[in-house]
Amino acid sequence: MTTSPFPSMDLKATVMLLALAAVWGGSFFFAEVALREVPPLTITLQRVFWAVPILVVLVRIKGIAIPRAPRVWGAYLVMGALNNAIPFSLIFWGQTQIDAGLASILNGTTAMFAAVVAGLLLKDEPLTARKIVGAALGLVGVAFIMGPRVLTGFDPSNLAQLAILGAALSYAFAGVWGKLSLAGQPPLMNALGMVTGSTLLMIPIVFIVDGPPRLDLSVATWGALLGVAALSTALAYLLYFAILARAGAANLLLVTLLIPPFAIGLGVMFLGEQMEAEAWIGFAIIALGFSVTDGRLFARLRGRRARQARQS
Repeated sequence: MTTSPFPSMDLKATVMLLALAAVWGGSFFFAEVALREVPPLTITLQRVFWAVPILVVLVRIKGIAIPRAPRVWGAYLVMGALNNAIPFSLIFWGQTQIDAGLASILNGTTAMFAAVVAGLLLKDEPLTARKIVGAALGLVGVAFIMGPRVLTGFDPSNLAQLAILGAALSYAFAGVWGKLSLAGQPPLMNALGMVTGSTLLMIPIVFIVDGPPRLDLSVATWGALLGVAALSTALAYLLYFAILARAGAANLLLVTLLIPPFAIGLGVMFLGEQMEAEAWIGFAIIALGFSVTDGRLFARLRGRRARQARQS
């Protein structure tokens, strides 16, 4: 009897996965609301700044020791840049030109980028033919979304889509960096160290580029900023690590496919956004690429065929 390499998803893990997709999908919605009054770099700062005290309280409650080694905090600074400061800023700027739903779909290429980057840089995660095919399908999906107009002339929306892809690539490098540099640290401490590092990076950048953050914002904008910090960052990391411990990394990656429907749904219901057919087709191709990269769907199909062959 063979066992599946993928841990099973029980009801609690499934509910947590859907909740994680909702709060991460909500980050695109919250950003769309906040961008009406707040520039992209300042939204990035607000997102990580307000997440710090929330995570400090959680780390203290759980009795996790805060590391003092400069090497660890240097690693947190790099992680904060790769996993927060760079991708958040690129995504929020991208959303000044394209809708939240489309941004979330393009962000779904993260899993393919992660497989390729890990395959090139990590010895224990080789770049297999399956991962290459999955990444290629992901790029086909992106090309379908962007269309031939990307080659015919400059369009700010094209640059915005490239910015989202740059964010996905930054997330991929963050995954490799975290595995190489932070493997021995408690996951919740890694979350706190990362948002602290990104806050320290973003403060001088925001003051130089945008000036001091405004406080005379509307209630809706403050709600969006607190939502993206408390729900889409602090709560998201709690769910992330809980799912990782309960169901494993392979099942956790399913969130990549669940985020766009939540982001698109919120955009349609509250912002009046509409997705073109090309975006939905591109999402389907990207989802297929993820399925190839992930491998479990095809493994189950092979297992079903094998059982049918034994029964016949």
